[in-house]
Amino acid sequence: MKKIIVTALCLILMTGCTIVRIDTSNIDNIIDVVLSKDNKLYNRVGKGYKYYVPRGMNYIDTIELNDKLYSNGYYYYLYIDVISYYNKIDFDYKENSDAYYSRYIDINGKKGYLEINKVGNRYLIEFMYNYAKIEALVYEEDINSVVLNSTYILSTIKFNKNVIKLMLNDEYFINKEEKYDIFTSKVGTTNNLEYEYENKE
Repeated sequence: MKKIIVTALCLILMTGCTIVRIDTSNIDNIIDVVLSKDNKLYNRVGKGYKYYVPRGMNYIDTIELNDKLYSNGYYYYLYIDVISYYNKIDFDYKENSDAYYSRYIDINGKKGYLEINKVGNRYLIEFMYNYAKIEALVYEEDINSVVLNSTYILSTIKFNKNVIKLMLNDEYFINKEEKYDIFTSKVGTTNNLEYEYENKE
């Protein structure tokens, strides 16, 4: 029995499982640890993109390429910039010394910034990374937890270039899509029901 226990313990130690602890009291540490990981998780798929919504957060709605999420009393507004992604547009950001927090980010070849400014008695978080941006208005004591959630979301953004190419090709959508509204009255149009009614008489 002792041999089995010792063997099991040795196997556990040899598997090399690692646990990464994040110091959530430091914004720089949150950004560096989470964004440096190659995270392939996703549980939310949009038009040309996908990402992971962390546990405890809820997806609310999508309007075009803007997703609205909710967690612990705060709304997160996520904007996906597929045009800049597709055209590989670079951007400039100068750190703002007047902000509560301001940092330019360049991790794993993906760029962005985090800027936090006081607005009244709350703080506006603007977090852009990898052609996606999250904004949230929070109280000071919740800044780190909102930054942590935002970092998880932004670290998992993945794009589908083929879908984005189709989205940006206006001719494709003009030729393929037809607007159809089932809630609009179709008075004056002919349809199969009218045809069948006339033939029965």
